[in-house]
Amino acid sequence: MNKIRVLLAEDELALAHIVRESLEESDFEVTLCANGEQALQKYQTTKPDILALDVMMPKIDGFQVAKKIRDTDKLTPIIFLTARSQPKDVVAGFEYGANDYLKKPFSVEELIVRIKVLLSNNRLLDPPRIKPENENYQIGSITFKPLKNTVQQGINTWQLTNRESEILKLLCKKQHEIISRKALLDELWGDDSFFNARSLDVFINKLRGHLKADPNVQIMTIRTVGYKLVW
Repeated sequence: MNKIRVLLAEDELALAHIVRESLEESDFEVTLCANGEQALQKYQTTKPDILALDVMMPKIDGFQVAKKIRDTDKLTPIIFLTARSQPKDVVAGFEYGANDYLKKPFSVEELIVRIKVLLSNNRLLDPPRIKPENENYQIGSITFKPLKNTVQQGINTWQLTNRESEILKLLCKKQHEIISRKALLDELWGDDSFFNARSLDVFINKLRGHLKADPNVQIMTIRTVGYKLVW
C-alpha cells in the first residue's frame, strides 16, 4: 500500500520538523515547505494526497495558497494550521476552500486522525486492521520483530519507532554488507538532503543504543560510504 503523501507548509521551523518527523514515523510521506510560494511549487510537482497549511506564512499566506489551488483542484483536502482562532478566521478558512481547520497548539495525533478521516471514503476513521505475521530477524542474541517494532533479548524488550524499525529492517536485509547512506535516505526519506541526513544520524545512534545489549552486534560506520550491520 502506498504511503499517504502530505504537503506540510509551516514557517516555524522547529514546529515543522517536529510535525514532519511525527508524521513520517506514522508512515506518511511528507514534503516540507517553509513558505506559501514554495508550497504552490511543490504542490505542482509532488501532487500530494492532502495539504496541511499554516495560515500566516511569508511570501504567500495559507489562505491565498488554498485559493490558487482551488481554482483548478476542488478535491485534494486542505487542513489549515493556525493560531488565528476567531470565528471570522475559521469562516474565512472554509471560504478559501479548507476542508478542516486545526487550531494551534495542536497534537500531532489529532492531525493524523483528521488526515485519515479526510482521506477515507466515508469520512469516518477506519477500524484498526489485524496485520499478518511478519518475518523476524535474529541479530546475535537479539530478536528483531518488524511487525511489532521491537527488539528483544531474553525477557527484555525495547520498543522502536516506525522509522527506527524501517532502518533496522533494511540493515538486516543487507546484513554483513555495506548499505550506503544515500540508499537509506532515498528509500526512507525520498532524498538525501542535509536535514534528512542529520535525522538518519540520530536514528542510527538510537538503534546502536537498543542493540548494545549484545556487545557483538554493531552498526559499523563505513566512512564516506554508509553502514554495515555485523555480529
